[in-house]
Amino acid sequence: MGWHSQIGFPILSVITFLPVAGVLLIVLFGKGRPLFYKVTSLMVTLAAFALSVWMLLVFRQRDPLMQFTEDVVWVKRFNIHYSMGIDGISALLIFLTTLLGAIVIVASWYYVKDRERGFFATLLLLQTGMIGVFCATDIVLFYVFWEVMLVPMYFLIGIWGGPRKVYAAIKFFLFTLVGSLLMLVAIVVVVYYAKGLPVTASGLSEAGGFTFNIGELSRQVYPYHIQFWAFLAFFLAFAIKVPMWPLHTWLPDAHVEAPTAGSVILAGVLLKMGGYGMLRFCLPMFPDAAVDFVPVVVALSVIAIIYGALVSLRQKDLKKLVAYSSVSHMGFVTLGIFVAIAVADNAAAMEGAILVMLSHGFLTGALFLLVGFLYERTHTRQIAEMSGLATPLPILAGFFLFFTLGSLGLPGLSGFVGEFLSLLGLFQYSHWVAGVAAVGVILAACYLLWMFQRVLFNDRGDSDYFPREGLRDFGAREIGSLLPLVVFAVWLGVYPNTFLDFLHVPVQHIIDQVAPSFARGHGQSLAEVFTTIRGLL
Repeated sequence: MGWHSQIGFPILSVITFLPVAGVLLIVLFGKGRPLFYKVTSLMVTLAAFALSVWMLLVFRQRDPLMQFTEDVVWVKRFNIHYSMGIDGISALLIFLTTLLGAIVIVASWYYVKDRERGFFATLLLLQTGMIGVFCATDIVLFYVFWEVMLVPMYFLIGIWGGPRKVYAAIKFFLFTLVGSLLMLVAIVVVVYYAKGLPVTASGLSEAGGFTFNIGELSRQVYPYHIQFWAFLAFFLAFAIKVPMWPLHTWLPDAHVEAPTAGSVILAGVLLKMGGYGMLRFCLPMFPDAAVDFVPVVVALSVIAIIYGALVSLRQKDLKKLVAYSSVSHMGFVTLGIFVAIAVADNAAAMEGAILVMLSHGFLTGALFLLVGFLYERTHTRQIAEMSGLATPLPILAGFFLFFTLGSLGLPGLSGFVGEFLSLLGLFQYSHWVAGVAAVGVILAACYLLWMFQRVLFNDRGDSDYFPREGLRDFGAREIGSLLPLVVFAVWLGVYPNTFLDFLHVPVQHIIDQVAPSFARGHGQSLAEVFTTIRGLL
């Protein structure tokens, strides 16, 4: 459905490239004028957020087609289009991206002391890349935005990061680049194979039969050997981004060394692109392979849930603890996505996975903000050196308690809904595996409450310990950056239907695309999958 009939202007392009307009203003007029480039960054991100809210209000939740579509021929010879459109899944993720984009500008107002203008310009460029990924409906355009997003994050970590920033930035870049190259090879293979298929109503005929339209490529039926290797390439690219165990090792280093804004965006948005890619490519394009790989993905996801929680229990660095908790929480995302296609009538598991992505953006993004605000005051992230901070910082302690309870899955807050739906779907797949995964929820309560007690209260029994004095509690800037996340965490936890209504149609569409593979008897045990792999080698 085109933007002409829905809203009257190309809203997706405006939301995507509005930050680029802000960058141009900062570059042309911002030199030596810190207030100008900070206010410009804030106004641009707030405008993008307002447009994303408007987009949600106009969005037709029961329409199965892509909405606000734009389509212009980009490279005519190969039939590559500048093509954009969204469904309910991408609409919610765009909303999350623009929300966090505005919040990190406010949170970073006084954070950076060196090369401030470049820092705010980099944040805006990063937002353009992220939104473009969620809007693109041409696979080449998707790949361009996927790569564009990589560069600003590399510079955020490498220029404004901590003592080991160069190491963390290069590690992040190399991991993501390997995944991107695998995906590029798979794109070429899939597009060339689709070229030889019969012409369809939506048009494979132009330019020698090439099509790069994601929807059209998803409607083709590929032989199993193509599905197997293409699925593996796409899956590895997205698994690195999630990140899934054992491809997660870049994440703790990147989080620890990144500036606060970089950590918030990394946890709140970039990790979600892995889950989004699985939903948009791995399942609808390669359904036979996806169903066959369910046991492998479930096993890796459960390991990630338990492993991330256990490693979090051992962390002495507050930021690294929150980073490893992301590995655990994102395990529920991949779990929900794949068990939804392994059992009939299990759409709730996939919807739960998407809600986990939203909730993780609200809650873990807020926890990284709180870690940054604490570091600004104490100049340390070592948990042992921050005990007793509730006395001089009561407002901070209140926010910390709220987001800690949300992250451990307290009913009534956003963390509960998504994980409950994912576990419910897993229970239909396997009672025993669901029981093991549920241990991760218990472990989350252990490491989060332990962290809260150690940081904000003196629970070690030191008789000569006195709380720190002279620390400044939260002001209007810090409270203003966290309050929106409080509102949406409560909203999602108390009335999730507001968000679920956007998901019913696109989730069911994905499941319907995979259903024939499930009906044909695909879906094997873990041992059978490895047997299949040996046969294809």
